[in-house]
Amino acid sequence: MKKSKLYRFIVTIIRPFVRILYRLKVYGLENIPKSGGYIICPNHTSNADPVLLAITFPRQIYFMAKEELFKNKILGKLFKMVGAFPVERGKRDASAINTAEKVLNKGEQLGLFIEGTRSKTGDFLRPKTGCTMIAYKTKVPILPVCINGANEFKVKVLKKNVIIIGTPIYPENLNLSEGSGKEFREGSRLIMQNIKDLALNFYVQK
Repeated sequence: MKKSKLYRFIVTIIRPFVRILYRLKVYGLENIPKSGGYIICPNHTSNADPVLLAITFPRQIYFMAKEELFKNKILGKLFKMVGAFPVERGKRDASAINTAEKVLNKGEQLGLFIEGTRSKTGDFLRPKTGCTMIAYKTKVPILPVCINGANEFKVKVLKKNVIIIGTPIYPENLNLSEGSGKEFREGSRLIMQNIKDLALNFYVQK
């Protein structure tokens, strides 16, 4: 996939306004890899999450997004123009997986919400196996990210919101030796626990 000039233009324009509107604070920027492909793996509680991530990370994020968002022709075209691509949830979407692999093999950033959908309650949901499966196939690290957390979970306008970036997790740290479904499920639970720990440690320290 090609880099999107539109993506960079939009991010540059909206960054100062979004930071003010959401009173955004970011922790752990030093953990972002300077180069090479990796998977940004956050929790998901708000429609604003992709925007908050886009203005936080220095390089373009290629988001894997639910297929329903692309059904509107105009919006679907816009999403594709900024590097997003559809995935059919609930199935092993070979086309989406293939696109994700191409993104990572080119040394780019893939954005993939580990819960697979937005949590409407603010609680952490059961993780899906997409992150670990793709990491196993491409041998790239996973970067756990917590958007808010603990008692301050839901992203809100004009309220303090935080993004906490953890240290990269490599496939070998998840015991992905055979690429089995069981390994993917266990690895996903480890990543989810890492995201929960980011929230817990942050608020304990605060």
